[in-house]
Amino acid sequence: MDAAAVDLTIGAFAKAADVNVETIRFYQRRGLLRQPAKPYGGIRRYDQADVARLRFVKSAQCLGFSLDEIGELLQLEDGTHCREASMLGEVKLRSVREKLAGLRRMETALSGLVKACHARKGSVSCPLIASLSGARTAARRDRGGSDTDT
Repeated sequence: MDAAAVDLTIGAFAKAADVNVETIRFYQRRGLLRQPAKPYGGIRRYDQADVARLRFVKSAQCLGFSLDEIGELLQLEDGTHCREASMLGEVKLRSVREKLAGLRRMETALSGLVKACHARKGSVSCPLIASLSGARTAARRDRGGSDTDT
């Protein structure tokens, strides 16, 4: 391994991990990344283990894990806690599936409204606008407000 790969400044670390320096500092404040000791008169140095840990954080974020959840996963990173990691993954998977179901319902509703817009004839009001206006009015009524609430 060359010296540059194990002796990175924060700027080189950020570049190696394809993030901004402020992202590194933010993750350090959150306890997700270590902050190396600063030698007297020197600058902090990072290594490939730091790059790998940051890539882990970014990969977990891409799968929808929150920073708190990522912190939990990092506590299990020695590889001997597969059951606990699996449980966290199952919770995330359920959440993703629930969101997908909600998105499918939204897609179905929007698809129907867009089709109704294309099928309308004459001076009939826009089905999409009418539906949204009616939903807003119904929501206000359910909350006990009036149609003039903002």
